[in-house]
Amino acid sequence: MTMSRTAPQASLEIASGARIPMIGLGTWPLVGEDAADAVARGIANGYRHLDTAEKYGNEDAVGAGIRRSGVDRGALWVTSKLSVSGHSRTAARDAYGQALERLGLEYLDLFLVHWPNPQVDRYVETCAGLQDLVDEGLLRSWGVSNFKAAHLDAVTNAGLKPAVNQVQVDPHHLQRSQLVHNASLGIATAAYSPLGRGGDFLSHPAIVEPAAAYGKTPAQVVLRWHLDSGRIAVPKSASDARQLENLDVFGFSLTAGERAAIDTLDTGAGPRLDADTYGH
Repeated sequence: MTMSRTAPQASLEIASGARIPMIGLGTWPLVGEDAADAVARGIANGYRHLDTAEKYGNEDAVGAGIRRSGVDRGALWVTSKLSVSGHSRTAARDAYGQALERLGLEYLDLFLVHWPNPQVDRYVETCAGLQDLVDEGLLRSWGVSNFKAAHLDAVTNAGLKPAVNQVQVDPHHLQRSQLVHNASLGIATAAYSPLGRGGDFLSHPAIVEPAAAYGKTPAQVVLRWHLDSGRIAVPKSASDARQLENLDVFGFSLTAGERAAIDTLDTGAGPRLDADTYGH
């Protein structure tokens, strides 16, 4: 059995009662052997939270990486996401079974509706289908991704409560109103692209100065900002050095003033893709 590194990590209790590791390993756009290798090495480097999706086309590779790691399935948190073909109460069940088959797993810890696809207008019943799976003990937790406030309200007004809403959040795209709305409903926020795409904010004094003070990199400061703000963060990395760097964020915390200074970098811009018009 491959031995994995151990590192102190933080976890967050979500609405389902489960505890999710607050740093996850993102896998898009890795596919095939690149994805399997990155996952196996990520687990060896200490990751216990893995994030994939039907749309990524790498669930099979993520599953292969899990098996290659030699780490017990029960020690891992695995998240995947369904696409628009899974939008209905019965289709959600089929999508879940297909995801498990591709991954080679018996259950998922978290299954998300990847986009609301409001033009199809079946996301509420899709969420009901995921709740059915949880009620039957087949799925640990369910949630959504890229859901705006109106989408969340439609779901919660139907008596359903997602455990997580995974959305784009970084210092330039804080999505303040979305974060507040998630919190008001008791829904945890998971940040994808938590380090941005261009990363030009990584050279700003609000990030560089605490990095120097704590002996950390700017990227580590941004990940700590997410954690100290109560968010799960799912950075993608295929390199050992960056994987280890992204996990080495548990030995320090930012002050309230330092967090607030990073908050001020928000440009007010919305996410890169608009969930009212984009989906799959």
